[in-house]
Amino acid sequence: MTVAVEPQSPRQKLNDREDVARRLLASAARKSYDPLIEVDWEAPVDHSTLYGMTPEWCSLYGTELWDSMTQEQRITLTEHEAASISATGIWFEIILMQMLIRDAYKQDPASPHFQFALTEIADECRHSTMFAKAAEHFGIPNYRRPWWVELLTRPFKALASGSLAFGGTLAAEEILDMMQRDFMKDDRVQPITRTVSRIHVLEEARHIRFAREETKRIAAELNPVRRAMTRLTLAITVYMVVFCLVNPKVYEAAGLDRREAVRAARRNTFYNDRKRNGCAKTIEFLDECGLVGGPGAWLLRRGSIM
Repeated sequence: MTVAVEPQSPRQKLNDREDVARRLLASAARKSYDPLIEVDWEAPVDHSTLYGMTPEWCSLYGTELWDSMTQEQRITLTEHEAASISATGIWFEIILMQMLIRDAYKQDPASPHFQFALTEIADECRHSTMFAKAAEHFGIPNYRRPWWVELLTRPFKALASGSLAFGGTLAAEEILDMMQRDFMKDDRVQPITRTVSRIHVLEEARHIRFAREETKRIAAELNPVRRAMTRLTLAITVYMVVFCLVNPKVYEAAGLDRREAVRAARRNTFYNDRKRNGCAKTIEFLDECGLVGGPGAWLLRRGSIM
C-alpha cells in the first residue's frame, strides 16, 4: 500500500530549518573547544618514532618508493603532508567563512539559522588558528596552492552561494573529516595532531549537518540549467580541494626526487582507493540531491573521488 505524502509548505520548510539550527546551537553550547587552551602547545615533538599523521593516509604509502624510504624519511613526509593538508583546510575554511557571512547578511538576525551561521564562523576562525599553530609547532613552512588554483577559485569564493556554496563546503569538510577520524585514534601519531584532529572532528560534525540540510533544501528547488551548472562547478571545486591536499614540495622535504614521487603518488592505487572510499558517503549524498552528473562526474572519477 502506498501512502501519499503531502509536500511541505514553504513555512514548514522554514520551521524545519530553524529547528535544525536551534539544535545545533544547543550542541555548540555543550561541546565547543578553545584550541589555545585544549591543545598542549608546549609538548615536545618526537621526530624519531611518531608520525605526523596516520601513515596509511600518506600519498606514497603502499608504493615501492615508500618501501625504499628510511623511517626518518617516512616520519618527515607524514609531518609535511599533514601540514599541507592543514594549509588546504585553512584555505577552504577562509573561503567558507566568506560564503557564510554572505548568507548570514540576508538572514533575520533573530533567527536560529543566522545565529548558528555566526557560531560556525567563530568555530572556523578557531580551527584555522589551530591548524596554523600546529604547522608552527612542527616548524613546517606554509604550503600554498598553485597560482592557477588561487586564480580559478577567486570567482568561487566571491560569488558562490546556495547549493554550490553549501555543497562545496560539505565535500571539503567531509574529506578532511574522513582523514582526521583516523588521525585522532592512531597511537602512532603525534599527540598534537591527534588532539587537533579530535577537536576538528567533534565540532565539524555540526557544520556537516548544517551543510547537508542546506544543500538538500536548496538543491530541491534548482531548475535544470542551474542544476547542470552547479554539478560542474561543484565537481571542479571538489577536484581542486583533493588536488591541493598534498603539495609536491613535501617530497623534497623528505629528501625525495620530486618528479619521481609525484609520479608514484599519482599511480598509487592504495591511496586513490582510500580517497574514493572516504568520499563515498559524500558523493552518494550529493548524487541523491541531484548534484552529481554530466562532465563533472568524469572529473570526479579522474580525481579518484568517485
